[in-house]
Amino acid sequence: MSLYTKHEKIHPRIILGFFTRLKALSGFTLLGIYYTFPWLQWNGNQLVLFDLPARKFHFFGLIFWPQDFIYLALLLVLAAFALFFFTTLAGRLWCGFACPQTIWTDAFLWMERLVEGDRLKQIKLDKAPMSLGKFRIKVTKHTLWVIFSLFTGFTFVGFFVPIHELTSAFIEFNLTDWNTFWILFYGFMIYGNAGWMREQVCIYMCPYARFQSAMFDKNTMIVAYSEKRGESRGSRKRNSNYKEKGLGDCIDCKMCVQVCPTGIDIRDGMQYQCISCSACVDACNGIMDKMDYPRGLISYTTENALNGKPSRIFRPRIFVYGTILLAIFISVVVAISTRSLVQLDVIRDRNSLFRETPNGLIENIYRLRIMNIDEQPHTYTVTASGIDGLQLVKDREVIIVASGSVMTLPVRLKVEATNLKKRSSTVVFQLTAQDDPKLTISEEARFLGPFNFR
Repeated sequence: MSLYTKHEKIHPRIILGFFTRLKALSGFTLLGIYYTFPWLQWNGNQLVLFDLPARKFHFFGLIFWPQDFIYLALLLVLAAFALFFFTTLAGRLWCGFACPQTIWTDAFLWMERLVEGDRLKQIKLDKAPMSLGKFRIKVTKHTLWVIFSLFTGFTFVGFFVPIHELTSAFIEFNLTDWNTFWILFYGFMIYGNAGWMREQVCIYMCPYARFQSAMFDKNTMIVAYSEKRGESRGSRKRNSNYKEKGLGDCIDCKMCVQVCPTGIDIRDGMQYQCISCSACVDACNGIMDKMDYPRGLISYTTENALNGKPSRIFRPRIFVYGTILLAIFISVVVAISTRSLVQLDVIRDRNSLFRETPNGLIENIYRLRIMNIDEQPHTYTVTASGIDGLQLVKDREVIIVASGSVMTLPVRLKVEATNLKKRSSTVVFQLTAQDDPKLTISEEARFLGPFNFR
């Protein structure tokens, strides 16, 4: 006896309706973004490029460096709260209309229908014994899948390696070992997940299906079957007086099951396997139209509405998530738009508090870490202020920092002891680019002196 039930392949029926068209539009748009963005240029650079060897990340004309990791952290927090917000508001909207697993699975299903035909033809082909015709059809389908998967892997690598260089290397059979590995690896993952495992990824591997219920309440939008209206189920002729037979509006056609990409029966109640793609809504509405019954036996609604209670779409938790989401979004936009293209860190020498020079001056030693996060190299000047008669001595006169580089510059500050009014004084270092005075940054530090002043 087997410990596990044998997996049965699901052949979703194609259906047309509002939600399926919306899903197709979403998939076409997202796949279009994925496959076209690496080829687009902005100011001579690739529109989106994560250049790891150069530690330079191009994104819509902006350049980010490893020092800008904080922005990535903010974007991840933004994405998390966006997931909370939209899940609480509209259920598994992400799973049904935007998840990469869903989008690529739909693309593989489209290729499968293109080669093997509709649902009934696919079932008949799978049950038929192997023959030359069946072998030819299966090889054709998997050939399309493999080509599509490899192109997907190639595009993925194109986000990390300039895609024009990658294309030239591919044409010349000069791909590096790592580029080849990642193209094959990512292509294999797409081929396996979207071509073979499909709904099993959503049901068994995706953690989101397990904890989504924690974000649901009775006002969350879900795909649901109206049991009060639909039961009892039973077949009947159109325009028949089915109410006298004790039947509900459900004719038990099982069309909702046939179109479901995860193979569930939505009439059994809300299930974690449901990805809220709403294909069953379109299928059921089509049947209701044919039977001349009102639409909405299966609908995208709330639990309260299903039970005849008023629904509250805008409720406290929506406002809380929305407010936090908006605040984080504004913070990210403001932080990126106001970020300085030069950074300065002042590190005081901790080996000695201060020292007295032979000519009687009080001296403190510092190290300046200058980071140029602009795309161009710059020559900088450094000044110091905050104490009368303050003298700045640096080891090099010309300070040139290359694009994306960090320079450490030792400097010394000297001052007459009579100009010190207290043991610890505030000094300000100012760094300015000679070719662009707008690139200016200031940083405070402490200047220490003796206890007793002359």
